[in-house]
Order: sequence, then C-alpha cells, then structure tokens
Amino acid sequence: MRRLWLLFAQTVTIVLALYFVYSALRPAREARAPERAQQLGTTTRPAVLLESTGGAPQAGSYRAAAGRAMPAVVNILTSKTPRRQHPLSRDPFFKRFFGEREREGEEEEQNSLGSGVIVSQEGYILTNNHVVDAADEIEVVLADGRKAAASIVGTDPETDLAVIKINLDKLPAIVLGHDEQARVGDVVLAIGNPFGVGQTVTMGIISALGRNNLHINHFENFIQTDAAINFGNSGGALIDTNGNLLGINSAIYSQSGGSVGIGFAIPVTTAKSVLESIIRSGHVVRGWIGVESQEITPELAQSFGLQRDSGAIIAGVVRNGPADRAGMRPGDILLSVDGKPVKDTNEMLNLIAQLQPGGQSRMRVLRKSRETELELTVGKRPVTKTK
Repeated sequence: MRRLWLLFAQTVTIVLALYFVYSALRPAREARAPERAQQLGTTTRPAVLLESTGGAPQAGSYRAAAGRAMPAVVNILTSKTPRRQHPLSRDPFFKRFFGEREREGEEEEQNSLGSGVIVSQEGYILTNNHVVDAADEIEVVLADGRKAAASIVGTDPETDLAVIKINLDKLPAIVLGHDEQARVGDVVLAIGNPFGVGQTVTMGIISALGRNNLHINHFENFIQTDAAINFGNSGGALIDTNGNLLGINSAIYSQSGGSVGIGFAIPVTTAKSVLESIIRSGHVVRGWIGVESQEITPELAQSFGLQRDSGAIIAGVVRNGPADRAGMRPGDILLSVDGKPVKDTNEMLNLIAQLQPGGQSRMRVLRKSRETELELTVGKRPVTKTK
C-alpha cells in the first residue's frame, strides 16, 4: 500500500512539472504565431511587416499628405508670340522713317512659368489668372512627366483665378478640403514649381485668415502662410496635413522678389465657386446693385454722428441701377444684406457678389439715425475683361 502511494505521488509530481514547463513556453509560441500570419498575408488581408524597413512615416513626417497631393499639382509653361513688325522696318533706307520707337517696340517671344492643380479627372485645372493671362500657348507638365497642350476655359481677374483644360487619360485629381475649418497655427504644405527647378514642397503654418485690403484682387479673403512661396509657385496648391486642397497660392509680400515668410492663398471655397461658374457659363456670375462704398472711419463716424464703426457708407449710387430703383441714397449706411451683417466694404462686396442676379434681396440701411429696410432686384455684375 505504501509503495502504491509513493508511485502515485511521483506520478503527480512529474505531471505538474510537465504542466509548468508547457505553461512557461506557451506565451512565446503564441506570440510568434501571429507574426507568421501577418507576414504571409491572405487574399483579403495583405501582409503587414512588423519591423520597419524605412517605409513607414516617422513622427512629424508629412510624406503621406505630400504623396497624396503632389501628382495633382502641375507645372504650367506659357508663351507669347512677338508683336508683328512692319515689313519695311528692317530696310536700311526706311529705318529712319520708323525711328527708335519701332526698334524699341521689337519684342522677343516671352516665356513664363507657373503652377496649377488638377481638380477633375476630366482635365480641369485651377491656376492663377496672371499665370495664363494673354498667353498664346499653354503647356502643362504633369508630375509623372506627361505633357499636354491646354486651352483656357475661362478666367476671373477679380479673384485672379483661371480654369484651363487638358485632354489626357487617368488624371490624378486632388481632394478639395474645408478652409472654413482651418485655424491659425494649422500646419500646411505649399506645392509648386519655384523658379522652374521642379516640383517642390515647403512647410509652414497658417499665419492668418481672411486677409483683405491688400489691393491685389477686387475680391480678397486670403489665407496667409509662412510656407515658402516663390516665383513659379503661383497657381500651386496649399494643402492640409491630410493632403486636401485648402487654397491656390497666389501672391507673396516681398521687397526682394523672394520668400520672406508672407504668402497668400485664395481659399478653396472661393476657388470652387469660381470653378463651377466658369465650367457652367464660361465666366463668373455675380450679384450687383450699382453702388460705390466707403469705409467708416473715426472721422466719418464723428461727422455723421454715428455711434458705430461697422457697416459701409454708400458714397455713390448708379443712376437707374438696382439700388437707385429701390430708393438707396448716397450717405446711407448699409447695415445688413438679407439679414447678414455688413462689417465693412469688403464684407459688403462679398455678400452682394453672392446674390443671384434677378432675385430679390432685402437690405437694411441707416439713414439720418433711422433704420430702413429696402427690397431690390439684384442685377448682374458686369464682367471684368482682362487688359
């Protein structure tokens, strides 16, 4: 009996020892098993590398955003043919009749460069008006090396935007972002072709929003950034950290011609509105009421006895225009357009431009310390022609 009990105790001891050994080795085996499964992958789940080989983005890298947007940013080359000269201007005998003015008027073919952004797989490209203005030939060079001649669909000098079109297959189109959600301090990337060196990406932040009164364009609502923008970047993309388009790079503030950290981009909401209008009708259709406005300054406020510094003073009214027919008079202060407050003349221009021509609009004005509401039929803003 004692021998049997000793045999049983030895057996239990051996079994427990084996169990503890198995338990100790089991976690290591289970940790290695998924590694093989992820490396091999399946038809429904691709293989995942557990160890980095340099392909994964490092912390603080924006390679994913740049890689997503760069294929849609193009280089634009334009040329202007020289002005025709009189056929006798080069004849030695007749040169004295044409004089220096004709010789000074001799022009060589002019070439310039800029950038653009593919916004549709149909080949529509957004760029600046000043990039393609008066160009006789436009060539677009894609990031993948393909080249194509482009035609102008329409231009909008008042926002310095233009839409051109190319005919190529499998075009990469950028994703439009939401500039209304952007905030000062957000990281942004600028993509373009500065000085013709080739596609270049620079990084910065949003320095300010809603910049106006820069006297660059008629309608201004710029995104200011310190991302380096130089000659040749015009028409390129300003993107967020997801690679979505926030704006079209348009201008810089510089006394030397190079970047000093003050660049301006046209918001994508403005660009989208211009794009859709140009594709639809060949030009941008804006509302118009036929007035000239003036900012409210402290001096004017004191002169008019105003207790406010917001609004726009109506300095002039076009005879028989929409505002004139509705009873608006010089000296009135425009307070709101369809219930939206008017802060200044720039706000007034933007609100009126957004009105649908032919539609009705209610505008509240202050006249001799008394508020009055006027209802008028919106007119169509005359199209500004490029000089």
